Amino acid sequence: MASRRAPENGTERNAASVEAAFQAVPPEKVAEILDGELHVSPHPARPHVNVTSNLLPLIGAPFALGRGGPGGWVILHMPELHLGPRPDKLVPDLAGWRRERLPRAVGGDEAPAHYDLAPDWVCEVLSERTRSRDKGQKMRIYAREGVRHVWHVDPLARTLDIFRLMEGQWLLVHAFAGEETVRAEPFEAIDLELALVWSE
Repeated sequence: MASRRAPENGTERNAASVEAAFQAVPPEKVAEILDGELHVSPHPARPHVNVTSNLLPLIGAPFALGRGGPGGWVILHMPELHLGPRPDKLVPDLAGWRRERLPRAVGGDEAPAHYDLAPDWVCEVLSERTRSRDKGQKMRIYAREGVRHVWHVDPLARTLDIFRLMEGQWLLVHAFAGEETVRAEPFEAIDLELALVWSE
C-alpha cells in the first residue's frame, strides 16, 4: 500500500511519491492510481486487444462517426481519466461521452493529455491480471463520479455484462453470452453482433 500525505483542506491527495512513480512508468506499461495506490500492468494480451479492436469500430462507426447509426458520441480508446479531487487516474479500454458534454474531444495544443470529465459509458475488457480492479475499485470510482453505464467484456468466456448506475448503485441490466445479436444500452439503437466482437 502506498504511503499517503495528510489531507489538504479536508481533501486527501495522492502522495508525491506515488505521483512521481506514476510519471516514471515506461510507455509500454499501463499505469493507474486507484484510491491513492499505484497499479502498473503490462499492455493487454492478444484476446484483450482483439476484442477491444473489434468493439471500437462496431460502436465507434455508428455512434462517433454517425455511419449506420445516430452519431452523437465521442468514443476513445484507452483514454487517461483523472477523476475526483485525489485524483484517481484510470485507463479504461474504451470510454464514451455524449458529444454535447465533450464537444471538443481533442482540444488545442494547450489541452492536457488526460480527461477530467467523467464519461457517460466505460468498457472494461476483463483479464486475470485486472479483473479484481475492474470489478472492484474502478466500479466504485465510476459510481462515485456518476458514470451512467459500464460494460464488462470477458474475451475468453465470451460474455458481455451491462451495468447501469441507479441511485448510486450498479444494477446488472443484461448478461449476454456467445454469439447473440443484442441491443446493449446505451447503444441500443443498433444491433450488436457478439460473433463479430469475438471474431479473430
